[in-house]
Amino acid sequence: MTSLHQQDADTLFQLLEYFGIDDDVPMSNWVDGHFQAGKGEPIDLYNPATGQLLVTYHDAGADMVNLAVESATRAQQTWMALTASERGRRMMAAVGGLQGHEEALARLESIVAGKPVRDCRAEVVKVREMFEYYAGWCDKQHGHVVPVPTSHLNYVVPVPYGVVGQITPWNAPLFTCGWQLAPAIAAGNGVVLKPSELTPFTSAVLASCLEQAGLPQGLINIVNGLGPETGAALTHHPDIAKLVFVGSPASGRLIAQAGASRLAPTVLELGGKSANIVFEDAHIDNAVAGAQAAIFGAAGQSCVAGSRLLVHESLMDEVCNRLARACPEIVTGLPGDDDTRMGPLQNSRQYQHVTTMIDHAVRAGARIVTGGGRPDTLPEGTEEGYFVAPTVLRDVTPDMDIACEEVFGPVLVVMPFADEEQAVQLANQTKFGLAGAVWTQDPARAHRVAHQLRAGTVWINSYKSISVMSPFGGMGESGYGRSSGLQGLQEYTVAQSVWVETAQEASVAMGYGKGL
Repeated sequence: MTSLHQQDADTLFQLLEYFGIDDDVPMSNWVDGHFQAGKGEPIDLYNPATGQLLVTYHDAGADMVNLAVESATRAQQTWMALTASERGRRMMAAVGGLQGHEEALARLESIVAGKPVRDCRAEVVKVREMFEYYAGWCDKQHGHVVPVPTSHLNYVVPVPYGVVGQITPWNAPLFTCGWQLAPAIAAGNGVVLKPSELTPFTSAVLASCLEQAGLPQGLINIVNGLGPETGAALTHHPDIAKLVFVGSPASGRLIAQAGASRLAPTVLELGGKSANIVFEDAHIDNAVAGAQAAIFGAAGQSCVAGSRLLVHESLMDEVCNRLARACPEIVTGLPGDDDTRMGPLQNSRQYQHVTTMIDHAVRAGARIVTGGGRPDTLPEGTEEGYFVAPTVLRDVTPDMDIACEEVFGPVLVVMPFADEEQAVQLANQTKFGLAGAVWTQDPARAHRVAHQLRAGTVWINSYKSISVMSPFGGMGESGYGRSSGLQGLQEYTVAQSVWVETAQEASVAMGYGKGL
């Protein structure tokens, strides 16, 4: 009988072969219109569901990064030689490259990232939406005229940076790849993108599908490898004009320092410790259901996860009791099963981090309402998989690490508040500022509290609603800059001011006359 792990390994290689990748030497890069294997150190990928070695590939390294930058530079010039309307048409055509491949992309993402396949299917749809949205912006990036107090015509136009470098995380590699690629090329840039070394395949496959369907060869390049090697080569490359990073605050600081060392601007989308505030007049059924979706979706491996549930003290026991009954009903299992609602954590390091954080919290006085360990029932073959049951903790104080630091796992802390002032104070008692939510049936209170939260995104009576049309980003240690929406597009252009003398007798300066 074939083991669960062997089934996943066989499926992985079948999917790679489906996308035209030689299974004898698993690729790790899409550079200059071709799949290319790296030449550097071997990198082992483990199956999140079983904990066993899944596949080995090789670090791209500095030489591959150089080839990718050269390719993007050439293609970007070709891209900008097209009219804006033609670029929009090409982007729309590129979206067609996904047609028929959606299920294979979702399955490939599910195996390597350990995400429920139903979630991966939704993310493929989101990628399509991103390209459709930004394709429409290609010929709508208008400049403007400034009424300067001279005889000049002064106009300002948005121009692309040239080649941008992007680094995306392991928790949603396909989604964040599309989220960054679409506005970058709509603005006229070439791209070199490095996914996490833990999730290399879907970004390269996505780039190949898009490029083969309409984009210039080499406009999008995917390089895979370790941060100290491939990542450093990308962030320090002199021809990378801007850096965009999605990941942890610790890595974000390194990216910002690398950019600052050569005066390259950066956009950073980092972690979060988002507060989900439930007032005494909230619709309790919706609030509890929303709290579960906020933290247990993607097994808590989301930068906007609602990891802090702040509940009015009059509802504290009821909310905890409801969570204790509901959380064990969340179907936790194999990523490839359609019924699975929560899969494993993506890697062993994260598994150790999450379980250690839970242990430390209990030692510090937190009480487990539900979960705290591995799920009670898991399929055979997952004994070494990185599974953590949906976990809820109470008796947590604001100074505990579990209440202050990002866990990035399916762990919810529930803390009481007495009034609106204390709710806002607790919500803002964090170094992060990515997202938050307010649950109340009082419209005035909802808007009042929302505007007091230090968060880039605030939901009222909902959680995790996102759209490519709306800007997304944070403040504080959640980073700076915006992705998605018009603001996300503007991150990829520079305002160029052009002065045209209109007077018959041109003005002179510094005493120089005509003919000199």
